[in-house]
Amino acid sequence: MIVRGSLFATVFFLGGAARVGAQGPPPKPPAPLPPVEVVATRSPEAPHDVAASIEVISGDDLRARGVTSLRQALALAAGVAVAPGGDAGPASAVPEFWGLREFDAFLLVVDGIPWGGALNPAIATLSLRDVERVEILRGPAPVTYGATSFVGVIHVVHNAAAATARYAEAHGGSFGTGGGAVDIVAPAFADWKSRLSADIDHQGFKDDHTAFTRGHALWRTGREENGRRTWLTADLNVLRQDPASPHPREGPALSAAVPLDANHNPDGAYLNENRFNVGAGYERPVMNSAEWGTTASYTYSGQRMFRGFLTDISHSPNNSSGFKEDIDINDFYADSHIIWSSVSSLRFMTGADALLAGGEATGATFTYTAPLNGATQAAVREPTTLDKDAGNDRRFLGAYGSAEWRPTTRLNLSGGLRFNSTTESRGEGAEVTHTRASGGLGAILGLWEQGIDHLRAFANYRNTFKPAAFDFSLAENEGVLDPETSRSYEAGLKLRTMEGRVDLEASAFRMDFENLVTSTIVNNQPALINSGKTRFKGVELATELRLPYSLSARASYSFHDGEFVDFVQAFDDVPIQLAGKRFEMSARHLASGGLTLAPDRGFIAHVAFNYTGDRYLNKRNTALAAPFTTIDAGIGYRTARWEVRIDGRNLTDERDAVSESEFGDAQYYRMTARSIQAGIAVRY
Repeated sequence: MIVRGSLFATVFFLGGAARVGAQGPPPKPPAPLPPVEVVATRSPEAPHDVAASIEVISGDDLRARGVTSLRQALALAAGVAVAPGGDAGPASAVPEFWGLREFDAFLLVVDGIPWGGALNPAIATLSLRDVERVEILRGPAPVTYGATSFVGVIHVVHNAAAATARYAEAHGGSFGTGGGAVDIVAPAFADWKSRLSADIDHQGFKDDHTAFTRGHALWRTGREENGRRTWLTADLNVLRQDPASPHPREGPALSAAVPLDANHNPDGAYLNENRFNVGAGYERPVMNSAEWGTTASYTYSGQRMFRGFLTDISHSPNNSSGFKEDIDINDFYADSHIIWSSVSSLRFMTGADALLAGGEATGATFTYTAPLNGATQAAVREPTTLDKDAGNDRRFLGAYGSAEWRPTTRLNLSGGLRFNSTTESRGEGAEVTHTRASGGLGAILGLWEQGIDHLRAFANYRNTFKPAAFDFSLAENEGVLDPETSRSYEAGLKLRTMEGRVDLEASAFRMDFENLVTSTIVNNQPALINSGKTRFKGVELATELRLPYSLSARASYSFHDGEFVDFVQAFDDVPIQLAGKRFEMSARHLASGGLTLAPDRGFIAHVAFNYTGDRYLNKRNTALAAPFTTIDAGIGYRTARWEVRIDGRNLTDERDAVSESEFGDAQYYRMTARSIQAGIAVRY
């Protein structure tokens, strides 16, 4: 009743505050949305001009909602569900696109650089401080990013070096959470402008012995002159995590023998990472009407971990298995491309890129006895002899080209082709090379155009492949798994009406997958296998209303139907054909809705809900989890110089299973508990 009353109070407050701000002349219609650089094309284009499902969330919207995590940022995005935490620790997350929830199936890009390189998305070190916008592409990007993107791309763009806003912020909240941040204009040199963002955050959780502390700094410097732009960035992350434990399942439900929030890690468990990235790039006009752009980056990641998980839901000795592992990864990324218009109705792009990564891991495994109730954590001596290893070297090379042709003002046809050459070796195994073309076709047609209002139909076909994931498990063998491949088809409508106040997008998709990588257990350690053929299809709807008096609303609904087409896996040493079974952890129904009040001065507020439908917890579809709904809300007040706010997350305190662990058989991470956070920000 308290949560429900708080929700009604927040909605009432939104309406009342908007009416208070309604003094004076009627507001002007919203201005047309400016062009944005969408990750699908590498060119500045508005999302409604691209033949694919794309959403752009502004940094102002993120700040109005008090966003600090990827789940909060994408809470109102269509067709996307983000589970907090996961095997990568409480600072991480596991996104779902098009009904597929896999840690490596999507691509995370930060300021034009693949964040995780040729390996897996580095979500735990993602900073949403000082963000200009977040771009969300549903479906693969087979031309621009080739062998690293399958079901979606998330592109986080931070404010440029030339931005002049200065902020200082401090916050605190539930479970010992607290931190602070600054965004400043750094000293300039000649005509180079610089910006520095720095933050430190400690996040506590209701889960026993679970928390993380992250220190982060991002420095940007750049110069623009006569259409030429040059930039440099440096990003430093120091992350310290106390991991949670996944909750085991017995039969059709999560085990009642294990209390909520119990932690079965050994005493002193940790997931630590030091990560450093440096990047550079430039853009130059060439050949009169063309633009040449080049980007390069280097990243080092040093990970140290000591953790464990239940292997037997009993009080028997050695009911848990753990490992200590040290992982060092170096990766390099480079891209160079040229975009030009030969005539007014034609635009071409051609380029090449390289993703190089090398990682080495050493570790040791052990068994220990953990109390099921998690009342205490077992004292386990960290192994000093690291006698197991896992290594992976990858070279992803690609050459690509695309063209856009606008034969009439209302019709835009596009197509692209990419040639991929991927070489990989694991441990002492032999190198394996795959060469394959990927690409896509798209069309968008204006059915009705009136000023900035329009109704457009779009369709696309995309074909891509991706080398199998590698997660440095100490159970990994020396062989290279088969690459994953997909073919996707999508069609839909994009509507803008009421002088730009209302946007609506509706789309339907189908994606056929082969050799999807899924998790299994080998000698009580996580490992990966290919999973035959799967199919995902569905319908997605999203709308956004830009209302008067700084009030906006967003809503979305998605129907996802993912199922195995041909996949045999052994359970208790018995091969089982899973054809026709629904894909595990994939909800058929997702819905979201929210209101945000964000004037430049005065009261601010937001409220949002997320509905997740029923989903099977296992591949055999014997454990069906019930639907659940979470609610976030917040209120505050801002002036030209300062802002105070209080935000509540998961006010309904739902603790359902939201992602499956790869560390333990039939174990799941739950939704994080209800939390409250208050903060103050000063602009100077």
